[in-house]
Amino acid sequence: MAGMRFQYDESGSTFFYFLTSFLGLVLLPCTFYFWPDGAKEEERDNCEVFQRKQARLKKPEKWKGLRKTTQRILIIIGWVLMAILVYKLQQFDYEYANFDPYDILGVSMSSSLVDIKKAYRKQSLIYHPDKPTGDERKFMRLNKAYRALTDEDAKRNFDRYGNPDGPGAMHFGIALPSWIVEKENSLWVLGLYGLVFMIALPTVVAIWWYRSSKFSNDQVLLDTTQLYYYFFHKTPHMVFKRALMVLAASLEFEKGHNPEIVERPTDNIELPQLIKQLPNLGEKNKERPLCFAYSMKARSLLHAHLSRMRLPAETLDQDRLYIVKCCPILIQEMVTCVAQLIMLAHAGRISRLPSLDTIEACMKLSPHIVQALWDSKNPLLQLPHVTEDSLRHFVSKRRPVKTIEQLIALPATERRHVLRSLSEEEFNEVMIVCRRMPKIDMEVNYEVVDDDDSGVFTAGAIVTVTVNLRRQTMGEVYEHSLQEGEPTKVEGGQEKEEEPAATTVVSMTCGGGQQVERVEAVVEEKGEQVTDDDESASHSDESQAEEADTESHKDEKQATALDDDAEWERFQKGLTKREKALEGKSKMSHTVHCPFFPEDKQEYWWTYVCDRKKHMLVTAPYQITNLVDQEEVQLKFTAPPRPGIYSYQVCLRSDSYLGLDQTQDIKLDVKEAREIPTEHPQWETSSDEEEEDENEVARDEGDDSEYTTDDEVTDDSGEE
Repeated sequence: MAGMRFQYDESGSTFFYFLTSFLGLVLLPCTFYFWPDGAKEEERDNCEVFQRKQARLKKPEKWKGLRKTTQRILIIIGWVLMAILVYKLQQFDYEYANFDPYDILGVSMSSSLVDIKKAYRKQSLIYHPDKPTGDERKFMRLNKAYRALTDEDAKRNFDRYGNPDGPGAMHFGIALPSWIVEKENSLWVLGLYGLVFMIALPTVVAIWWYRSSKFSNDQVLLDTTQLYYYFFHKTPHMVFKRALMVLAASLEFEKGHNPEIVERPTDNIELPQLIKQLPNLGEKNKERPLCFAYSMKARSLLHAHLSRMRLPAETLDQDRLYIVKCCPILIQEMVTCVAQLIMLAHAGRISRLPSLDTIEACMKLSPHIVQALWDSKNPLLQLPHVTEDSLRHFVSKRRPVKTIEQLIALPATERRHVLRSLSEEEFNEVMIVCRRMPKIDMEVNYEVVDDDDSGVFTAGAIVTVTVNLRRQTMGEVYEHSLQEGEPTKVEGGQEKEEEPAATTVVSMTCGGGQQVERVEAVVEEKGEQVTDDDESASHSDESQAEEADTESHKDEKQATALDDDAEWERFQKGLTKREKALEGKSKMSHTVHCPFFPEDKQEYWWTYVCDRKKHMLVTAPYQITNLVDQEEVQLKFTAPPRPGIYSYQVCLRSDSYLGLDQTQDIKLDVKEAREIPTEHPQWETSSDEEEEDENEVARDEGDDSEYTTDDEVTDDSGEE
């Protein structure tokens, strides 16, 4: 391009712009990611275990504290450097955008030529490059200002263009300093290029690939996944303790696969003593790797954790904390492996079909490990200050309390009586935890999507089960009973003391429907008809018939409008689900009350469809990790190939709490599959339509083509 020059940045301004932009792009996300140390909402619980957990979480590890401090120092240095760069850029902009020769020379606009020369000579002695105080850049600027005030051509250019040199060429600077291309620095630049792009970058990529290739998407070792596949295929029906043994054999607990595992000399003394205290540990099992030392240690620590045993704080308890922390992710991988084996068995790829009990045993591991309770223990032990000794107060002939929901639904006096062994402060802490417990309302709908009759299930059709979950806390649901002390109805438990039925007509219609109003209206109409004469009766019959016709037309229109609205809502929901799927699934829901778990844990759920009669899993369990208020999940499966009535169960399981699981029965009345249509009214065309089509074709053929020449037209007219 004429009048355009490209060159490396000599003055440094362009490079500073590039450096400032790059530094800003790095500093902003790093500051938001590494700096915050948000204060989390803490539960008020004075039980000893919870206090130990809080103290452990507040006391960061040494290397973590050092890393955090280093990160913050680097961020501060980055922002200081950013401020310096912005200041220098402001200086550059001022110097280049505000060229004032009078200001540069330090003279007024009314100064004479003698004064201008005198000021120029005085400053030249200071800024000349040959002088000790010389500055080449300032001297060039001084010389330019002098020419703008003394030379006639330069002065004319300055008055017209604001530049003594006249209209200059468009200048584009390359945002790199010029020393990069200087000959004496070429060897260093080439060496740096080779070091970064030929050694450092390939090495980093190779290390990343080597490490990531060992793990699955959920950061579980692929060798551990293969181990799960082997044991679940070997033992299709697995109970809780057997699943616990397989979990303890995970290679994440073996030092050769995980360098974070610590092996101490004290293990040779402390582990045998611990094993003697644990019944039903299965230490005589000779299966490999269940009999290996790392597996035995992990299994012993998990048994001690479930038994809530005190371990040496500096040795075995540290190992227990690390193993328990890894368990939720490993259990999710176990559930995924069993579900995949079940699907492979249904497809005929493998011979052994894992049972429903196997996958549910794996799911049970998670809440029991999170709450540190065996599968035979009472769910009420999840509450603070509730011990085995105090459980005898929960058993009574009038109201036996077996779950947390039944406890919170009791009247205030009975609730305090059940917890009479606790002090007032301890009782208040128990109620705080109870109020925060989740209460899930599950609504299940099932249909055949994209079918004319979505409520008709034919053999082999794809059935879509939509599970709508609404989460509240028990404090919100039972707020009335908590405040006024009235008992509330609990599913599967207590019966609430219902108010006496009202005898007025209004309350009956509100409770039972609209039939009472209709009956009264019919009685009134009949009374009026009896008093009227025959003529008015016939008139009323005709008018009623007309009204009935108009009402039927209105009902049809309303039904059509409702169908359209329902179809539009379904379409909108589909778009919303697609957007959520593209955004990705969040891992944040609600913090779990788990004083025995080493870290803060989020509340997750599993939902799936199963057949209890056949002990068979129908859909793969879907893990819900973002249930904050409401969530909708769709589960799909193929209807049975034979007609009949089939019963299934939609299950909801918590991975964090005991006693909150739910099930809901659904029944499918499967019909014969429809035959594939060979004829359709839209496919048929009448004879009249065919004749019209033929006439149109003939007429089109008779018309002149758009490619017909003038000679052809004149020839045709001449022949005529």
